Amino acid sequence: MPAAESNSIWITGAGGLIGHCLKQSAPAYHPGARIVGLTRAQLDLADASAVRREFALQQPHLIIHCAGLTKGDDCEANPGLARRLNVEATALLASLAEKIPFVFFSTDLVFDGKIGHYEESAAVCPLGVYAETKAEAERTVLANPRHMVVRTSLNGGTSPTGVRAFNEQMRLAWREGRTLSHFTDEFRCPIAAQVTARAVWELLARAKPGLYHVAGGERLSRWQIGQLLAARWPELQPRIKAASLQDYTGPPRPPDTSLNCAKAQAALSFPLLGLTQWLAENPSEKF
Repeated sequence: MPAAESNSIWITGAGGLIGHCLKQSAPAYHPGARIVGLTRAQLDLADASAVRREFALQQPHLIIHCAGLTKGDDCEANPGLARRLNVEATALLASLAEKIPFVFFSTDLVFDGKIGHYEESAAVCPLGVYAETKAEAERTVLANPRHMVVRTSLNGGTSPTGVRAFNEQMRLAWREGRTLSHFTDEFRCPIAAQVTARAVWELLARAKPGLYHVAGGERLSRWQIGQLLAARWPELQPRIKAASLQDYTGPPRPPDTSLNCAKAQAALSFPLLGLTQWLAENPSEKF
């Protein structure tokens, strides 16, 4: 086995926003390691035989698992596929990584949003297929004391395709002249994906395995988020109107999944800024 192969790090979902940021930043934290950014085209995680074969060949010493079926509507439309990708593929990777560090990305949506400011010890109560599969996968991963689960919130930034991040979708809609409706009574803790990536690398180096919340240090409504980004892109002549969950007739949506990130913050060398402050301090970032 070549030395380079045995020193490899797998990052699944490298074609997505967070996975891409992790791949780009990895050399600064693991110089000399072979960074393997896996996309679906490179390795189908639903193909168990192929996954086992590649794992045996490359023998990674760390896996960061960002891949999955992440769009809520897609999960509701195809719960079987959501289970295969979010639960079964995660369980397989965690099993293969039994003796090495493994990081699994989960979501604030595992909570029903009735309380907000959730700590890691809070009981989960998923409302939809996406959240249910993530909550189940969390339990599998955390059964191994070597492994880590990172729950995060809305992540923004620049994805390889230009359409994966929430801010990219908003910018595209405004370029097309559409008016966006945003809830004034649904709250999240948005964060830049590059900050999430930095936090994960530091948690791996500084913290014990286990469950961590990593999100922005500011609770914002969807409406407030829209206002911040509209002010950032005045050239798009953005149009946004207020809406309420009380008038929403689709699948259940948790009203407040804001996260308490004190546990992760205690291990980090930098503050998890709120989106308002992060945008003000990073005016040249494409966000």
